[in-house]
Amino acid sequence: MHTVKNLQKKQPTKKTTVKMVIIHEPDKGKFYTIVNGFTAHVSYRIEEGCLDIRHTIVPEEIGGRGIASELVKTAYDYAITTGLKPVATCRYAVIWLDRHPEYKGSRSKDCGNGSCAL
Repeated sequence: MHTVKNLQKKQPTKKTTVKMVIIHEPDKGKFYTIVNGFTAHVSYRIEEGCLDIRHTIVPEEIGGRGIASELVKTAYDYAITTGLKPVATCRYAVIWLDRHPEYKGSRSKDCGNGSCAL
């Protein structure tokens, strides 16, 4: 009697890269991109020398592609180049700042119990 082992190789995980154009609407406090017809965005407020990301919204249909991370990074890069401190009320942005200590950002006083400002 022979024992046959299942030698299936795991398929390498594919990370889908998305080419996107990120548009900034400073009068609306928003960075956004459109991918496959769906709009993803971050909204922010500028107060007391800080750029505070309040919401990060990525529709489920285009999730998991790094879009939220790129939007948040773009917003905080803008903050730094304009002399503003990165701040997060949005739960996603709080986690992003925790993972990127080089941005020297902080959690907003409006951020409570891991929820955003919705």
